[in-house]
Amino acid sequence: MLISEYLALRNQISVTTGNTQLTQAQPAGTAKDAVQEGSFAQALQEKLDAKRGVEFSKHAMQRLEERSIDLNENGTLERLNKGVELAAGKGSSETLVLVGRNAFVVSVKNNKVITTLSDNELNGNVFTNIDSTVIV
Repeated sequence: MLISEYLALRNQISVTTGNTQLTQAQPAGTAKDAVQEGSFAQALQEKLDAKRGVEFSKHAMQRLEERSIDLNENGTLERLNKGVELAAGKGSSETLVLVGRNAFVVSVKNNKVITTLSDNELNGNVFTNIDSTVIV
């Protein structure tokens, strides 16, 4: 999957929520329902964002292009998302996800890939400021 295809796919998904603003004429019970609806909409959006998978920082996008990393090859993107999900389940905040012969440094708490490395760049590198490594 090319980066442009990935970005186009991400932009096709949208969620619309109702108007949760309150007016003075509404009874107190209705106001409570509207606040709960807003919370539900927010929770739903967070779930949908998690389902869509990781985002890529501008730096990571540049590295993907420079290093000719194909996210569709061998299910790389799906495996990366699974790795981030596993790291989140263990409470990680910054993790190194090894997918096949590629490495991705991911901010789990922001669900964003910070940078990527291809197989020929892995030797001799030291990864700092990470709290976990996931191999998928």
